[in-house]
Amino acid sequence: MMQVTDFQKIGVGLAGFGIAFLFLGMLLFFDKGLLAIGNILFISGLAFVIGLERTFRFFFQKHKLKATAFFVGGMLVVLLGWPIVGMCVELYGFFLLFSGFFPVAVNFLRRVPVIGTFLNLPGIRSIADRIGESGSMDSV
Repeated sequence: MMQVTDFQKIGVGLAGFGIAFLFLGMLLFFDKGLLAIGNILFISGLAFVIGLERTFRFFFQKHKLKATAFFVGGMLVVLLGWPIVGMCVELYGFFLLFSGFFPVAVNFLRRVPVIGTFLNLPGIRSIADRIGESGSMDSV
C-alpha cells in the first residue's frame, strides 16, 4: 500500500474545503469572495497532495495550456467581479484539464455501495457508460 504523508492529508482537507467553499459560493448567488477562497484552497490542496513541481507540470503541459488558460482566466474573471461568467469559463477549463480522470472516477464510484446502485439506474447508466469509457474523452 502507498503511504500517505501528513502533507497529503492536509492537501485533501484543503481541496475538500475548497470544493465546499466553491459550492457554498455558488449556492449563495455566486458570491465572489467565497468563490475566490474556494479556488485558492482547491489549488493549494492539489499542490499539497501531488507536490509543487508535479502541480506545475500538470497545469503547464503543452497540450493542456488552453485548458489552464481557461481555468486561470475564469479565476481572474471571478476576482474582477463577474462571478457567473468566470465560473462558466473556469468550469470549462476544469473539464478540459481533468477530463482524463472522469473514467477512473466513474469506475471507482460504481464500486461504492449506494452510489454504484444509483449509477446503474436505467437512465443514468447510459450516461455513466459513456463517461466511463476510457477513450470517450479523447475527442475533447
